[in-house]
Amino acid sequence: MLKVLTVILVAGAMAMAFAHALELPGKMRLGRHEYFVVQRIYYPGFTIGGGIAEVGGIVATFALTLMSSGAVQFRLIAGALAALLGMQLVFWFMTQPINKHWLQEVELTAPAKRFFATEGSDGTTLPPKEEWKALRDRWELSHVLRAGFAMLSLILLTTAIAIESS
Repeated sequence: MLKVLTVILVAGAMAMAFAHALELPGKMRLGRHEYFVVQRIYYPGFTIGGGIAEVGGIVATFALTLMSSGAVQFRLIAGALAALLGMQLVFWFMTQPINKHWLQEVELTAPAKRFFATEGSDGTTLPPKEEWKALRDRWELSHVLRAGFAMLSLILLTTAIAIESS
């Protein structure tokens, strides 16, 4: 049961990351106003879905790592866990600072305010809003990187499960 749950959670995390990455060509053609209109529709669903899938995937993959049998399976699952943690590093150091910057002037719910921490400065240096293309490019690249980490995690995880089953 843990294996199935882990695959579902990691696949969910990958789906969220790939959804963003697949939009890249279309979003790069948008002007500033259109880009920000489109950008703001993501936060509620992706925050909830991504939070559950990514945090749950990390916890379940960690538990699966502890239960692994054999050195090869352990290394594959540990690699899957490392890739999920890589997704988090990209999010917290590349994506989240831009989310905070863009949402400073948006009315958010109390939980969203806490998550995005738009009140007060966190010391992050970002280009001024006039340089929105630099922000856009960094945000979009972060999601391509996250999608790559998510795919790697799912491949390693399913390979570990397949090896054990054979």
